[in-house]
Formats: sequence, C-alpha cells, structure tokens
Amino acid sequence: MRIRQLAAAICTVAATFAVPAAQAETFPARPIRIVVGFPTGGAPDTLARIISEKISPSWGQPVVVDNKPGAGGNIGAEAVARSPGDGYTLALGTVGTHSINGAVYAKMPYDMVKDFTPVILLASTPNVLVVNPKVPAKNMQELIAMAKSKPGLTYGTPGIGTSLHVAGELFNSMAGVKIEHVPYKGRAMAIPDLLGGHITMMFDNLPSALPLVREGKLRALGVTSSKRSESAPDIPTLAEQGLNGFEAVSWFAVFAPAATPPDVVNKLNAEFNRIFKLPDVQAKLKTLALDPVLGTPEQLASFQRTEIAKWAKVVKDSGTTPQ
Repeated sequence: MRIRQLAAAICTVAATFAVPAAQAETFPARPIRIVVGFPTGGAPDTLARIISEKISPSWGQPVVVDNKPGAGGNIGAEAVARSPGDGYTLALGTVGTHSINGAVYAKMPYDMVKDFTPVILLASTPNVLVVNPKVPAKNMQELIAMAKSKPGLTYGTPGIGTSLHVAGELFNSMAGVKIEHVPYKGRAMAIPDLLGGHITMMFDNLPSALPLVREGKLRALGVTSSKRSESAPDIPTLAEQGLNGFEAVSWFAVFAPAATPPDVVNKLNAEFNRIFKLPDVQAKLKTLALDPVLGTPEQLASFQRTEIAKWAKVVKDSGTTPQ
C-alpha cells in the first residue's frame, strides 16, 4: 500500500511540474512555413523570402517558403485554411486570393474571411495602364475619347478574374466606355500581342511593365494607385486625370488559419513590422516597385472587408460569370 501511495505521489508531483513546462513553450518553438499560391519569382514569393531571410536569425527558427501554385492562388490558400491555427503555417495572400476570387470562382475551396486570421498587410504595387506606342492617345482622357468615338478597342489580361481584369472592368465602368476584354492564359501570352498591336491596351503590374515603358516599347498612360508611385513619379495617376477615386492596386498580406491565438498573431505582426522597416528591405522593395504598407491585424481585416465588397460589385456590374 505504501509503495502504491508513494508512486501516486510521485506521479502527482511530476504532473504538477509537467504542465507548466508544456505551457512554458513559447512561440515559435519549431519551423514556420509560409505558403505562396504562386510560382517562384513573383512579388508574393519575393516577400515571403524576405521574411524567411530576416526572421530566422532573429527567432532562431527556420522559415520555409512553400510554393503551391494553381487556381489563381486558391490551392495554396486552401492548404493554409485547412492547417492548425497555431502560427506555424501562414499564407502569403493577395488581392486575388483574399478579395477577388470569391466573386469569380463559383465554388471556392475556402471562405476568404472565416477561414483566416489577418496578420499584416505587407505591401502594395500599382497597376499601370499601358498602350502600344502606335495608339494615338497620349493620356487617359484621349484614350477615353478614342474609345467613345471608335468602338472596337481591346484590352488584354492574364485571365478572367485576375486583378488586371477587374481593373479593366472598373475602368470601363468609371470612364463610361466599353473596351472589349481579351483574356489570355497568362501575361507571357498577352504582352507579345500588345507589343505587336493586336490588342489596344493592357493593365499590367508596374514592376513588370516598367522596363518595357522605359525602353519605349510601351506607353504608360496612368497608374492605378491613389497617388503616384515613387518608382515611377513621372507617370500620373488615373484619378488625377479625371477618374476621381479610381484605385486598383495589387496587394500582399500575411494570413494565419482561423482561431490562431491573439498573442501569436501579435508577435508575428510585430516581427513583420520590424522586418519591413529595415533600411535594406525598404531599399529592395523600392527597386521592385513595391510600397510597404504595414499596420495592425485589425487594419488588414478592415481593408480586406472593403476590398471584398468593392471587387464583388465590379465583377457583378461587369457581367462576368463565375467560373
């Protein structure tokens, strides 16, 4: 009897010390994975790798970038939505995966809001309206006048539902014109037709289009942000040319799975704010025409709600049928 009582006492003491030890394991205690729903080399991948490079020395844990491209980023976002809410699996979300796709995909594999916890809005980049140099229009107003007097103008995009497609539809709506949408299977197929004069214009990400503009192969008529880009201050905004309130930027944010503890979210948010304020990171973003945004999880949540409502209306008004 005494042996059993002694054994029970030892187990009780061990359990007493084991619970605090488990609770004392502070985040992060193991590797973190950032899932990017797009191929390597693009802005989402670049931002994830900046985090990976800077966070590992600071926290002493490796950060793995896991590219899962496909379905407009939905494959990668779904993988995170189905992961435990512990902060060890994160999504590098975009304007597409977390605001537009819900309006253009008939069957979404995840809920853009309910399945995620906002962490931080990292950066944004303007799109830019570009035309073939042979197009007579030298500015946005001349293009609008041309579209109204000469039906048949076209704009190309990397596909239906992309941020560049909805930017074009927003332009049609606000400018009161009907420029025909020509979807391609990716930017790599659209640009040659624009350079060859087979389509009139295109909305393109500023970092991608800027080299062609600088070389004189394309003419930039305006950027789609609310203010001029520091990377191309000579290109006016569409808003300052008469489309008041026009804004259609590509943005990139970090989301954790739903039910991630607030203390973990706040720790991630604080670290990402620190990283993206570093001078070398700011310099790198500028060369990529990416503008840091940063802020709190609450600010990202509010911004996301606004973007979802905005693009749902644009898609509905355009008559685009969910795919």
